[in-house]
Amino acid sequence: MKRSSTSRGGWKPAATVVTVLAVSAAISACGAGADRDDSSESTGSTVGITDDSIKIGGHFPLTGVAAPGYSEIPSGHQAYYDFVNANGGVNGRQIEFEVKDDAYDPTKTSSVTNEMVLQDEVFGIVGGLGTPTHGAVVDFLNDEEVPDLFVSSGSRQWGETPEEYPYTFGWQPDYVIEGKVIGQYIADNLPDAKVGLFLQGDDLGEDGEAGIRTYADKQIVETVSYTPGNTDIAPQIAKLQAAGVDLVVGFNVPSYTALSQLVSLKLGFAPQWIYSNIGSDPDLVGSLLADFSEGAVEDGAALLSGVITTEYMPGIGDDDDPWMQLWEKVWDEQGGKGELTNYKIYGMAEAYTFVQALQAAGEDVSREGIVSAIEQAGGSFEGPGFGPFRYSEESHLGLSGIQVVEIEGSGASKALTPVLVTDLGDAPIEEDDSAAGDAPPESGIPEVEPVG
Repeated sequence: MKRSSTSRGGWKPAATVVTVLAVSAAISACGAGADRDDSSESTGSTVGITDDSIKIGGHFPLTGVAAPGYSEIPSGHQAYYDFVNANGGVNGRQIEFEVKDDAYDPTKTSSVTNEMVLQDEVFGIVGGLGTPTHGAVVDFLNDEEVPDLFVSSGSRQWGETPEEYPYTFGWQPDYVIEGKVIGQYIADNLPDAKVGLFLQGDDLGEDGEAGIRTYADKQIVETVSYTPGNTDIAPQIAKLQAAGVDLVVGFNVPSYTALSQLVSLKLGFAPQWIYSNIGSDPDLVGSLLADFSEGAVEDGAALLSGVITTEYMPGIGDDDDPWMQLWEKVWDEQGGKGELTNYKIYGMAEAYTFVQALQAAGEDVSREGIVSAIEQAGGSFEGPGFGPFRYSEESHLGLSGIQVVEIEGSGASKALTPVLVTDLGDAPIEEDDSAAGDAPPESGIPEVEPVG
């Protein structure tokens, strides 16, 4: 797949998302399966499957403070499933996608996931969104042996330990490898910078920090973190300023990108900023800046000019990319209201991966079978992402490729590095052009042979 170096690709991971309210404590759903009746149990590993349909589900924040942007992801899924269904489905089965609103509240995530699994009897959960939210149900899904596929989050917990969570698979690059790539970029290109870290106080920040320190540990002079829901981050930004930091790396969600920019303006603090992918969408951050400043900042997106971030697949603006052309066709034919966005593209790309998994599992698909098929064939699944997936029996981690880019005034971006691939631990960072020239089949539907 060819990557434009002058356009802003969008891939909006939804690992830990915008929140201005404290996240309530997660309620575990483990053990809930004991109430299932015999008729449910009798369907065994083919729950949710009939001769002509397969029912899957997903939890997303359709309402609440996390809804802007992230509520569009399931509409991307639905549009691509409708596209596949209109062309005969997969092995003659229509894909039914049930979406439930959890408002980015782990308690609600437990409730709606229980409902989908135990009452609605979905085959699996696909694209469940959020680190704290999905963390509330990952044990339950694995205890119930329900495929938990392609979590919309960059936490490494979805794929680092398949022996603990055998039914769960990540999808996007995890925060550790993103941090590694950023850390190497700093060490190689900004070796004299005094680095400060601005981190969300959970897996997002912890994993990102671990990756950065692999290469830029000696340059870090200050580290601060925030608790999601606490919007007063002036003390943290002031601490970075007092430490003489001239480069800040933020592993944070978009609302805190906007807040960090506003506070820095007030303090006269003007470092070089590097934000992780999930916090760097110019359009979303720009709108948040306008809201938070009550209109004082009219062109918030312009404040991100010169900010460095990362990308892992093409998006809006990459008009010549064949994958973007497919997503535009799908949205034109099957999309709902509104324009195509990077969030919808993210959903379509996840859905494309799920269709490949179904194809690899074969006509007699089962819950156990699709897990085995992804482990055996998932490393060769195609799609718009940079670098290959890391799926195997030893790893359920997702994409491995990342590119460092700089946001320009128009919201477009220019590439600062080639595509770089790596893995957890001491795996090296290497250039990768394996996806160069890749394109989807003319039909727009993947073609994967069944495993075995």
